[in-house]
Amino acid sequence: MSKEHCYYCFDSLVSHFDGRPVTSPTFDSSSFPLFVTWSTTEDGSTRNLRLRGCIGNFGAMPLHSGLNEYALTSAFKDGRFPPIDRKELTSLVCGVSLLVEFEDGDNYLDWEVGRHGIWIEFKDTRGRKKTATYLPEVAKEQGWSKEQAIESLLRKGGYREAISQEFLDAVILTRYQSRKAQVTYQEYLDSL
Repeated sequence: MSKEHCYYCFDSLVSHFDGRPVTSPTFDSSSFPLFVTWSTTEDGSTRNLRLRGCIGNFGAMPLHSGLNEYALTSAFKDGRFPPIDRKELTSLVCGVSLLVEFEDGDNYLDWEVGRHGIWIEFKDTRGRKKTATYLPEVAKEQGWSKEQAIESLLRKGGYREAISQEFLDAVILTRYQSRKAQVTYQEYLDSL
């Protein structure tokens, strides 16, 4: 994992705005499950970030095509936010998370805040399978306990009913770790 991955995501976004093809990266194209996160910063630092888009894939993808695809998908198609606009470039921070070390949890609390990302599977009241995930840094950044993170993740996944212990015991949890890098737009410009 390196900042080169984040620079390439910025390249993808800027190339999209400029209407030109993205330049091929120099790093290898190993395959990983990955997420691209766009945030904004008020002061040009990576503190006090405001989420602007975050989408990824749990299927291993070649880094070249995967980062290009998800840099744009997370910038323009995260339904929680309006698409990123060119005027936002100077305030953007890009984070790339390569997901590793997937393990089945014994129960919904079998993970560590700040160390593991969590992916849960559950059934809604109609018996439909639903899933949701938080990357490893989310619970820690939010100051959540494991229980608070699971409740928030269930709500993110669309579960609106009361959460009983019986329901929680039926949740299937997979924990994972990530290798993450992030860079500001200014760091990207300095790398050119």
